[in-house]
Amino acid sequence: MSEHTTTNVQMLARVAVLGAAAFVLMLIEFPVPFIAPPFYQMDFSELAVMIGGFAMGPAAACAIEGVKILLNLLFQGTSTMFVGEAANFLIGCSFAVPAALIYRRNKTKNTALRGLLTGTVCMAAAGVFLNYFVLLPAYSFFYHLPIDTIISMGAQIFPFIDTKLKFVIACVTPFNLIKGFLISSLTVLLYKRISPLLH
Repeated sequence: MSEHTTTNVQMLARVAVLGAAAFVLMLIEFPVPFIAPPFYQMDFSELAVMIGGFAMGPAAACAIEGVKILLNLLFQGTSTMFVGEAANFLIGCSFAVPAALIYRRNKTKNTALRGLLTGTVCMAAAGVFLNYFVLLPAYSFFYHLPIDTIISMGAQIFPFIDTKLKFVIACVTPFNLIKGFLISSLTVLLYKRISPLLH
């Protein structure tokens, strides 16, 4: 077996292991009721994606995200005809890919922090777009839940919410910013300890 083939096999194995880890972390989810309605669940699956992206690059981050989603579909199924899973994949990639791209150029702690900050902002922006145009309409359709009912759930947390746009800005954006901060903090704490296993 050539060195190139061995490297590819090792890369695939690492992607598979991190994808499985991301799937397990995805199962451990919890609501953040003081920010968003309970159907928005926080999880730490992007930690495995981010660590893989830092160690192996943005393409690996996308692959790990894809393995996570495929395993989730295999074991959990879908209730939104794959819309929620597709959005989860895109939002996850919008976080990990910019961070991995920035970190790859110069692997220092400052670059990592800059990448994580950029990824968090990109994830928040993607969350606004995808929730407004895709996720909320999909949840409304597949769960037979009028958009006004979803908006009223947001209004129970923040009384000024009376439109879909205000819901997305006031509930979804802080949710993703907090998620980005938590994942970024854990990445900074754990990456150097785990990365030797991925090289």
